[in-house]
Amino acid sequence: MSSLTLRRALVRRRYLLGGWPWRAALYLLSSVPAGLVLLVSVVLLAATGAALTPVLVGLPLLLMLALIGVPVAAVERRRLRLVDPVRLGDPHRAPERAGLAAWLLTRLREPATWREFGYALLFAGVLWPLEALLIGGVLAVCGGLSATPLVMAAVTGGEEVRVLKLYVADSYPQAFAVALLGVALLPLLAYPLGWAAVARAALTRALLGSEPGGLDARIEELGRSRMRLVDAFEAERRRIERDLHDGAQQRLVALSMTLGLARLESPAEPLGGLLAKAHDEAGAALVEIRELIRGIHPRVLTDRGLAAAVEDVADRSAVPVDVDLHLPRRLPQPVETAVYFAVCEALANVARHSGATRARVTGRADGGRLTVEVRDDGNGGAATGGGTGLQGVADRLSVLGGRLLLSSPPGGPTVLRLDVPRVPADPAE
Repeated sequence: MSSLTLRRALVRRRYLLGGWPWRAALYLLSSVPAGLVLLVSVVLLAATGAALTPVLVGLPLLLMLALIGVPVAAVERRRLRLVDPVRLGDPHRAPERAGLAAWLLTRLREPATWREFGYALLFAGVLWPLEALLIGGVLAVCGGLSATPLVMAAVTGGEEVRVLKLYVADSYPQAFAVALLGVALLPLLAYPLGWAAVARAALTRALLGSEPGGLDARIEELGRSRMRLVDAFEAERRRIERDLHDGAQQRLVALSMTLGLARLESPAEPLGGLLAKAHDEAGAALVEIRELIRGIHPRVLTDRGLAAAVEDVADRSAVPVDVDLHLPRRLPQPVETAVYFAVCEALANVARHSGATRARVTGRADGGRLTVEVRDDGNGGAATGGGTGLQGVADRLSVLGGRLLLSSPPGGPTVLRLDVPRVPADPAE
């Protein structure tokens, strides 16, 4: 609910003793220069664009006019924080492709862009003049009354002075009484300013925010819930890995050592043969549980990072794998985990289905994105369906704002590319 904190402050006795009256006044006062600049910009763009349209030069100006609400809304969302601590999210979607043309096409298709355009026109033509009138009225009344003694001394030389064209003060006692009235009215007028700021903030939030039950809000909440599910799933995987590593694995290690010592103490048959068999079974179980732990969440990934974990997977692969990963620093844990298991799935498919004789894993962290590529010289024909697990990899990367690209023509080669932000995407942004 918009401006809930300010509304609660308005009904408290200590409202005048805090900073909220000043914040409300600053919010309304800052609208005046911003609205004046916006009005001049709208008039110039509209007039110049309409005049130059016959020679096509005015079309870009009219396009700028149609999109003027986008920067205005961005400024207004930040200015709203003066009276509304609850952050107002940006309802715009990111373009599907890079470049100015894709950005323009996305913005022109969005209803939020046209709501912001309407808000900009309302702001330029109606809102800021009303706020200027309100702030000007308060300053004129309180300032005019409070300055009565100064006007009497400096302008009329102690003669009578007309106060706000409503009252005539003909002596200094009357002038000081009027000044005290102006000072007393200032706290009282702080309440109308506060309620005006509340109404203004509510209008801004209604026009510039997403609808509470709208599609944008549901998509945003869906993105957040997917991220929460992934985080909870990863936390549970790490917990299981720790329990197996510190519990069951250590017990199997102790059992294997005990059986080994028992074999040394009791070499005679048939007990020696049974102990040897039990020792071998314990060793096999230990190997299996270590592989299980590595599949759940490898310790090397937690301790040494993505590059070392990928090299460890490559060393254990049935197909020779060359690794060339250049990562200058550790990445966020969700990114490392998602990319690691994507590479594991890709190398498993290489070993099982491709018929390749060699594979290569390369990766670079350029700017704000991480790109990892898995290439093999196999038979090709890979797809995201068919039980290969690549669809699950794509879904997992999409939660982080990444994507999976696959090229696998018949006859090969197969190239799988992972493109992930180095910082996981926040669905709220």
